[in-house]
Amino acid sequence: MSVKNSALVIDKIKAHIELLDPVTWISVFPCLAAGVMASGAMKPTVHDYLLLFALFVIYGPLGTGFSQSVNDYYDLELDRINEPTRPIPSGRLSEKEAAWNWGGVLVAALLLAGWIGIDIGGTRGIVFSLSLLTGLVIGFIYSAPPLKLKKNIFLSAPAVGISYGFITYLSANALFSEIRPEVIWLGILNFFMAVSLIIMNDFKSTEGDAKNGMKSLAVMIGTRKTFFVAFAIIDLVFTVFAFLAWNWGFHVLMYIILASMALSLYIQISIYRDPKKGASFMQHAVDDGFGNAIGKSEVHAHNAFLRFQVVNNFLFLINQFIAAGMIGIKYLG
Repeated sequence: MSVKNSALVIDKIKAHIELLDPVTWISVFPCLAAGVMASGAMKPTVHDYLLLFALFVIYGPLGTGFSQSVNDYYDLELDRINEPTRPIPSGRLSEKEAAWNWGGVLVAALLLAGWIGIDIGGTRGIVFSLSLLTGLVIGFIYSAPPLKLKKNIFLSAPAVGISYGFITYLSANALFSEIRPEVIWLGILNFFMAVSLIIMNDFKSTEGDAKNGMKSLAVMIGTRKTFFVAFAIIDLVFTVFAFLAWNWGFHVLMYIILASMALSLYIQISIYRDPKKGASFMQHAVDDGFGNAIGKSEVHAHNAFLRFQVVNNFLFLINQFIAAGMIGIKYLG
């Protein structure tokens, strides 16, 4: 193979990987890890480590990658406006090549899910398989016509919440134990947190959404009211989380959650008052720290959301990991 042909093949592979949007894989990992921790049943064996690795692969590169690939395939015209450098609108991949991309990862996800479901067996195997299948179906209808859930925020936000925040917890828990009641609650909290974040993430494409008839909350009610709705959901999540921690007997954790909520509220108020300059002390973290993971934006409202996300996600993740660890310890005995 000539140097030129070799370079073309490498570029094509890079474009296929980019279509799967590796940055988005990270978003499901915390819920998967917390779900495993909360089961309190994973053993330090080669078998369990292989299951854990398969879990991250099936929900990361395969599951999340599938949904991102389908999204790019069916959003070609929208991406010509919002993200013209993506693999398909930029011409680095044809539509046919993109279809092979998401078709391939779909088959791989189904085969791996079948193996895991059979391996763990029983009710747990059914829960795992149905959860994964639900995620794949939602990942497809989220972007594909005729349903195209992403066209309306009242359908798209819950779809993301279920896929990223709820079934991930159930699957990770079912991998090693019967479903813990506390895990269901953690899944519900993550569902609503994901809903609030997807509401604000739509700030980045408000212009393109408005032109193409996409009903994001920002398009329907404006930026300021959208911030208010999203922040209200987040504060409710923290409040319920604190109540649950107290009810589970994790009293110290409850105080940590309330302190986290107070800090999140401080940043919320700053951003609500001035989306352009609010919480500007976090801009460096977005530009030079977490920018490669959460993205960057020239849209003031979306950039404000990114600044908020750095702090809020860190606080929420720390608290859910502490809760998951304590729940797991509870079931060790």
